[in-house]
Amino acid sequence: MFITALPVIALLPAWFVSVTVIWLPVAAFTNINLFNFALVAFLSSGLVFLRSVQSVILTRLIGTRAPTHAEIARLEAPWKAVLQANHQPRSKFLITVLDSDEVNAFACGGHLVVVSSFALQYLPEAELRGVLAHELSHHLGSHTVLLAVGQWLSVPIILLGRIGIFFQNLAQAATNTIGGGSPALEVIGFVIVSFVRAIALIFLSTLTVSQKIGNLVGRNTEYDADRRVVRMGFGRDLANALRLIGGDSRESSNWRENLVTSHPPAKTRITRIEALIKQRPS
Repeated sequence: MFITALPVIALLPAWFVSVTVIWLPVAAFTNINLFNFALVAFLSSGLVFLRSVQSVILTRLIGTRAPTHAEIARLEAPWKAVLQANHQPRSKFLITVLDSDEVNAFACGGHLVVVSSFALQYLPEAELRGVLAHELSHHLGSHTVLLAVGQWLSVPIILLGRIGIFFQNLAQAATNTIGGGSPALEVIGFVIVSFVRAIALIFLSTLTVSQKIGNLVGRNTEYDADRRVVRMGFGRDLANALRLIGGDSRESSNWRENLVTSHPPAKTRITRIEALIKQRPS
């Protein structure tokens, strides 16, 4: 349990600094102290497990959208088969689409399944069924609990990081406009821009560190989800999907995707899945 919590632990220092910065203007108008404010902010991470909150906030955080009518039609048969195999109600889970030119899918929160737009276009129905079964397995195995907490804690970090980048650009523009021709003003502007840039990078690099740690400790959850898919009866579908997307099993350049997913090499997963299929009784 401690190992799987490492990505969340890595976020805590930057999260606390972010919450402190947000608390400062709040404290100017209220009597709440920093400890209580931080405690409420941390405990509010439980809200991310509500399906309604995930559909409104979490989808925006990771940049997903509702599927189109054509995408709903593509998802209908494979998703129905996966839900029926696990006796799960359709209303419990929410499928959203991430616009991406890579074949990808991931589970997050307690109810959210995300499929890339390219996967919906590229994968045949059987392979798509295997991928959906794998992501549902993450939910059934409670693999997304600590991940969802980490996503919630990343919100103030991302917010301050973006604010820092905005002020960096603003300071740079002001320096170019006002400081032109004045070496002293140019030096002052350079110092301000460099300071703001460093702060923004510190906040956003914390997300990268957390994601890297998550990649290291998340492999066991991927293998566990694959085992569950084989028990469902969709192991062959998933193995065939991995063969199709094996060349794309590299780390994504999209920070949103990296924030919520990590996968071992496709070849290793295929080998394990095929071994499990052979072990299953006829």
